[in-house]
Amino acid sequence: MGHGDDGAGDGGSMAHVQLHTGGRMPVIGLGMWPGYSQEEKRQTGATVKAAVAAGYRHFDSASVYGNEKDIGLALQEIFLSGAVTRGDLWITSKLWNPDHDRVQEACDQTLQDLQLDYLDLYLIHWPVRVKEHYQQEDGTRKTEIVPLQLDETWKKMEQLVRTGRVRAIGVSNFSSKKIDHLLANATIVPAVNQVECHPVWQQKALHDYCTSKAIHLSGYSPLGNWGPKVLGHPIVREIADKLSKSPAQVALRWGIQMGHSVLPKSSNPDRLKENLDIFGWSIPDEDFQKLSGIQQERLIKGTMWVNDTSPYKRVEDLWDE
Repeated sequence: MGHGDDGAGDGGSMAHVQLHTGGRMPVIGLGMWPGYSQEEKRQTGATVKAAVAAGYRHFDSASVYGNEKDIGLALQEIFLSGAVTRGDLWITSKLWNPDHDRVQEACDQTLQDLQLDYLDLYLIHWPVRVKEHYQQEDGTRKTEIVPLQLDETWKKMEQLVRTGRVRAIGVSNFSSKKIDHLLANATIVPAVNQVECHPVWQQKALHDYCTSKAIHLSGYSPLGNWGPKVLGHPIVREIADKLSKSPAQVALRWGIQMGHSVLPKSSNPDRLKENLDIFGWSIPDEDFQKLSGIQQERLIKGTMWVNDTSPYKRVEDLWDE
């Protein structure tokens, strides 16, 4: 997809990207991370229902988000109402760091929580493997970041495809170097690499690498959810004013024109609708060029996986920079 090409028909729910598996993934999905707010967690079911009513057909979940049971209950109500069928929706979930040694069990738990027979996409959430140790005396739990055993984890991920639990598998927060390592022994190429991606962190080299391997790049936090660096950026705001769009629409439209899928997060019904309204118009080439010139900064650094006892001693080690 080049500048100005939706890959879309007449609305957000019609725009898809075709993965190398043949699966057609809607290019805009709703990120289901509830943030740190208990209120958002309580509203999960209502958000899913409002999103389906607005036209969303793609939901991006993860076991660590802690709300997959609520998503599952909402999906069952939606299916029973006849609003959509399971085949109309694309559901993604992710393998959490302590579950690398129990991939099938973790996936089965997610399927049980979501009340689904299969996932459209299952991702390794981070290139991070964690061991949990229970202290027998006091019952406390100690976690330790241990070396990744990527070949073993990926073999178990491939088995999920063979048993029909998932339709496609992929990775998240992976550098090109880590994907190269994975591909050396993989029989199934990852369908997707889901990473932070927005005008302030454009990931051009990673995008080009993934494209060369037929791996689709999917952008999480496409609005730069941590503060005003993306939506408050002067160039983003200037283009939004010029096009009579919101800064969020410009940021999302940038991702679509780059050929990515985008996964904005919102529980506000008006914003849910606004974020879908990114088709049928495009950012002109001269403005697209201005966005390309924005000073780049990674906002989600993964510092929680970096310490003296971790295989990653510095943030640069995590991202192979």
